[in-house]
Amino acid sequence: MTNTLIRSAKIVNEGRSFVADVLIKNDRIAKISPSISVQGRVHEMDAEGLVLMPGVIDDQVHFREPGLTHKGDLFTESRAAVAGGITSYMEMPNTIPNALTQKLLQEKYDRAAQVSLANYSFFMGAGNDNLEEVLRTDPRNVCGVKIFMGSSTGNMLVDNEATLEGIFSKCPMLIATHCEDEATVRRNTERFRAEYGENVPMSAHPIIRDVEACYLSSSKAAALAKKHGTRLHILHISTEKETHLFDNTIPLEKKRITSEACIHHLTFTDAMYATKGALLKWNPAVKTEADRQGVFKALLDDRIDIIATDHAPHTWDEKQGGYFQTPSGGPLVQHALPAMMEHVRNGAISIERMVEKMCHAPAICFGLEERGFLREDYFADLVLVNPNNPWTVSKENIRYKCGWSIFEGTTFQSSIAHTFVNGRLAYSDGELIEGELGKRLTFQK
Repeated sequence: MTNTLIRSAKIVNEGRSFVADVLIKNDRIAKISPSISVQGRVHEMDAEGLVLMPGVIDDQVHFREPGLTHKGDLFTESRAAVAGGITSYMEMPNTIPNALTQKLLQEKYDRAAQVSLANYSFFMGAGNDNLEEVLRTDPRNVCGVKIFMGSSTGNMLVDNEATLEGIFSKCPMLIATHCEDEATVRRNTERFRAEYGENVPMSAHPIIRDVEACYLSSSKAAALAKKHGTRLHILHISTEKETHLFDNTIPLEKKRITSEACIHHLTFTDAMYATKGALLKWNPAVKTEADRQGVFKALLDDRIDIIATDHAPHTWDEKQGGYFQTPSGGPLVQHALPAMMEHVRNGAISIERMVEKMCHAPAICFGLEERGFLREDYFADLVLVNPNNPWTVSKENIRYKCGWSIFEGTTFQSSIAHTFVNGRLAYSDGELIEGELGKRLTFQK
């Protein structure tokens, strides 16, 4: 592996922005200094005018392998992630078959070791009858256990009260939850079906999967976690009401209950269903402008800890059906960082806080070993961003296997110039550089 010296980059790291050089040796950051002199063979990269930050860590993706690879797979979606500056991801268990046994979970790790360009971890899935398998999960090399406390894409709803009590009381590792109250969603669905039949408008989605459905389930998960002292992480908060469940008086490393916000809930509102239609259909639903602002406010005041994508691709044809035929979710990993850079440019969040929420906080929250920060002797997962290089999302530059993006036609002012994964240049000036693959993430548990 060629050693690399990045010169004169604007480094954004741990709340500071400053210009410095960074030396990469093998897979590690060897030195960070205002000026570095080296002897011997080294590849020098002039990064003047570029922003250098840790690689983004995405704690919630659905890469669709195994069983749903017509939508995406570990090879295609990890490449899209690296092109978007995401160097590590944590993938969800609602594939086919669901990752509900240690054997099935290991098969996903084995496959990633063969094809993933980015670093990876996979959640163990919890069902209504696999508690023994869940408790066999090794917290040192698995990011967490995922519970669907509300049905979404797939069939992994955990609605048995005794099962929930058992998981929350016995599981020693982080539990991540999708929280929507199933009874509320079904009741609202039937109300709209009675009025519209099968022709329910897409704009009904945030009313069917409403604030109360989210809050009832999130508050239940929080209550269970407090009762049993569980390490709980609530995914994709979409409502202002839910944000008041979380505490910002405790340092992140000491929190027992944490949460995340996703790109779509920070960016879009229900006013956009009229133009975006099914492309805006996610679970939980994109809701009102007041909810978007409330989630953003909670992110900034540290009630919400992490920014993630919930990358969940479906084919274009699958997204063309009616309300009940169209699956929820969309691809985001390639465009998450450019989208957040727009929020930086618009003054909604500082670049230092963005890096904290996309890089540092996921590493702290999950206890990732030696990643998420620009520190000497840490893994050299880095991304160089050009903050003044406008480009427009088009079918020609979309890298998702599904071939579409809700951002198609959007012009971003910032672009990903280079991405390093474990010290190796994996993406540069629009080109993916395939060679060495990503590594399995490990955790301090």
